[in-house]
Amino acid sequence: MSIKSLVSRKGLLTAVQVVVVLMVAACGAPVKRGDAQLPVFPPPPDEPRFIYERTIYSTADVSKEEKNADLKRILTGSTESGDGMAKPYGVAVYHGRVFVTDSGGRSVIAFDIPSQKTFKLGDTGDGTLNMPLGIDTDGEGNVYVVDGSAKLVQMYDKDGKFIKTLAANSRLSRPSGIAVDAEGKRMYVVDTGAVTNEKHRIMVFDIPNNKHLFDIGKRGSADGEFNLPRDVTIGTDGLLYVVDGGNFRVQVFKPDGTFVRVFGSIGRQGGQFSRPKEAAIDPDGNIYVVDAAFGNFQIFNTEGQLLLAVGGRSENDAPAKYMLPSGIAVDGDGRVYMVDQYFRKLEVYRPAKLAADAGFTTKKGAAAKSASGN
Repeated sequence: MSIKSLVSRKGLLTAVQVVVVLMVAACGAPVKRGDAQLPVFPPPPDEPRFIYERTIYSTADVSKEEKNADLKRILTGSTESGDGMAKPYGVAVYHGRVFVTDSGGRSVIAFDIPSQKTFKLGDTGDGTLNMPLGIDTDGEGNVYVVDGSAKLVQMYDKDGKFIKTLAANSRLSRPSGIAVDAEGKRMYVVDTGAVTNEKHRIMVFDIPNNKHLFDIGKRGSADGEFNLPRDVTIGTDGLLYVVDGGNFRVQVFKPDGTFVRVFGSIGRQGGQFSRPKEAAIDPDGNIYVVDAAFGNFQIFNTEGQLLLAVGGRSENDAPAKYMLPSGIAVDGDGRVYMVDQYFRKLEVYRPAKLAADAGFTTKKGAAAKSASGN
């Protein structure tokens, strides 16, 4: 059964059926890897679409050098276990290289999974970060990071070298989310605003010229208006998908700011939102929306129809369990990366149709990336 069959076999599921699918899918079901039981979504009897793959807590979970320190820790009794994340927030990915903003650590941690190495961005020198929040990459792997404290965007290359500062002196109020087009020409920055001001908007910038072009939206609840927007992402259709947090919905716009459609509402049922945070797009154009209150991410098609929910809320850390999820990203091979602030972790899900040894995070994927020159 395909993911879209959750919505349609011979037509749409009824509202009750969708809720049942959401509740059951959120629980997951185990699949064996050796002796381990890994959650899959949705559970049987439906065909699994996503398999929980791994959890990353610190650099030791990725770095080859630090993994080799395991023997040292056994022999010496050392408790050192790599650099962890103080307060992770957003995540972006480029061909298996995962960038996580750590607002507590005032830096971005890069987990280069296929190369088994890690490094930091913005921790010192030019481009130093104070409060890194939203993050995105362009088609070349350049990294764009929102600094919520300095109220600007810092740009780095894929290896962490600082390139330039963007959107400085642009009168950003409370910047949070960001989206950048593949060409690295246009940047969309979410200005979340506050209850005390009217700056609830998307600010649009020309990257090469570092110029503010125009704004999308204003404070309100009508179509095209925002109440505490949280994130923006660019669809495969070229449209902008904005998480309108305080209005409990996702709004869709053309790149010039023209309103297109909206989906979602406040509620506790499947397809509704309680505390939506960030969003991402998969290679098929589906939209992934994190909900901090539900402890999961919901997947929608471009028309806003619910396809699947992954994960569940829990006060106890476990695979596919979240207390305060925030950031999400999807790589070009369909792997999903989910950040939880409370448990200070990054979890990875693999599409069931993708072999475990395939894709950008594997040595095979890294070799293919190297051969292509990316």
